[in-house]
Parts: sequence; C-alpha cells; structure tokens
Amino acid sequence: MNVGSVVTVGTFDGVHLGHRAVLDEIRRRADASGRRSILVTFEPHPLEVVNPAAAPALLTTPSERLAVLATSGIDRVMTLRFDERMAARSPAEFVDEVLRPHTDLRELVIGHDHGFGRGRQGDVSTLRALGAERGIPVDVVAPVTLASGVAVSSTAIRRAVAGGDLAGAARLLGRPYTVDAVVERGEARGRTIGFPTLNLGIVPRKLLPPDGVYAVVVDTPAGRFGGMMNQGDRPTFGDGRRLLEVHLFGFDGVLYDRRVSVQWVAPLRGIRRFDDVAALQRQLEDDQHRARTMLAEAHPDLEAPARASE
Repeated sequence: MNVGSVVTVGTFDGVHLGHRAVLDEIRRRADASGRRSILVTFEPHPLEVVNPAAAPALLTTPSERLAVLATSGIDRVMTLRFDERMAARSPAEFVDEVLRPHTDLRELVIGHDHGFGRGRQGDVSTLRALGAERGIPVDVVAPVTLASGVAVSSTAIRRAVAGGDLAGAARLLGRPYTVDAVVERGEARGRTIGFPTLNLGIVPRKLLPPDGVYAVVVDTPAGRFGGMMNQGDRPTFGDGRRLLEVHLFGFDGVLYDRRVSVQWVAPLRGIRRFDDVAALQRQLEDDQHRARTMLAEAHPDLEAPARASE
C-alpha cells in the first residue's frame, strides 16, 4: 500500500551540516510513519536561470552532490531541470503540479531559510498556509550553529573556501572539501623530472580555494593515496593555463579517463617561477617531504613520511 512521502526541497549545494539536519529529519519522520523520504532538488542552480550574474560558484557539482546524498540514507533524490517554465510556477502550482503528483507528498519539511516558487514566494508562512489548505503538515528545521557560534550556510562555506580556510570549510560541511575530476592526458612533463602527475580538468563552475601547491588525499580506482597538487599555472614552463596536477605518493600506474576525488588537506606554498628545472626539482622534493609530514599527522592511515623523495 502506498503511504506517501516525507519531502524536502532545495538546491542543497554542498550538502553541509544544515542540509544534513533536514535530511535526517525527513528520514526520521519517514521511518516513523512508514513513508518514503524524498529530496526534490534542481539542476542547474536556480540563480543560473533567474539571475546568472548572481549565480554562485558551486560547492558540489551535480555528480559530487549525488555522491554525498547517497550516504544520507534517504530513499530517493529527484532532480528537476530548472528552466524558465519552472521559475515561473507559483508556490501553489509547484506544490500541486510537481510535488503532489510526483512524490505523493504527505509531509513537507524545509530549512529555515528556504523559499521556492516564482520569486521565492514560497516562504515558511506561505507554505504552511498552502499545507493547511491541503492537509499537508509543513515543518521547519532550525538553523545549525557550530559550537563556535558560526551559523552553517553555503555562503559561509564559499567564503571559507575562497579565502583558503579549508579547515573552517570542513567544519561547516562536516567533511573535507573535495573536487571530483577525470584524469586527462597531459604532456608527461612531470614524469621527466621525477614527479609524474595526474592531470585533471578544471571542473566548470566548481569553487576552488586560492591557487597554490597543496598537500592532498586522493581517492582513486586503485585506492587512496596521499599526494601533493599544483593548482594553477606553470610559470617555470611558460604555461599560463590553470590546471590541477596531482603527484601521488607510492603510486606508479595509469589512470587516464578514470575519475578521482581530491581532498585539499593543507597549503604548502604559492605558485612561483623557478630559474630552471633543477631549482624546481629541489623545491618539489621539499614540497613532498612537507606534504608527507602533514599527511602523516592528519591521515596516519596513509604512508609515513619515510623519504624526502622517490
């Protein structure tokens, strides 16, 4: 027998601790009532349609967001295409023409700052009035605040990432900040100087921290590895392209066309030009030693920093 669904709606960019609180609540209510728990979300980000100039860089790409949501325990994620037609729907039309027929909506749970429908008219009071008319309870999950007093929000996380505060972003997200990307074929220049790299394409619209060299942890089809990443251009070689190049510690294989997930751990230094390749090699050896030391402290499950170079 179909007993309906407990639903929440939103972009959920980042799937941060505030989003997790909403997802936990719909799952709890669904489990208690024998219903399904459903998140209705959108692609692309609504601001890309209604106000492209104000559209934020993304904390999670669509595939990254789905991967995180897969760990939430909810029953279903329904992704709707957000276009001008969707943007023009009133809150009542969205409830009656989208949510009710496609989710069998019985309860609606939203975040404290949520709004949907034309011009974000579907605020808490509007949705509660609509729900009362249709016999659908509408409840609001309170904002989540860290012990430090900082309120969790996608805006706060974007500010932290853009400012290079990766630890702060991780506290708000409830997990490290990462990027998923496909390994591309490069010029193999790193291999010629003793530091082979995975060359990753910059993901469109993905928010990156400031360019520089970072200690990283990388999940690959071959396992998890520590490493270091050059994020930015390569001035020593006169290459002004903005790239992600990752050298993995203890790995000597091929991962072309495979997807990997890179976790920023800590910055090592800024991007700079070296007088010659030998000077660059010496710096990379120092970077590697420092990265291994940082990773040994932050991720003792990874290889210890036994050597300064390989």
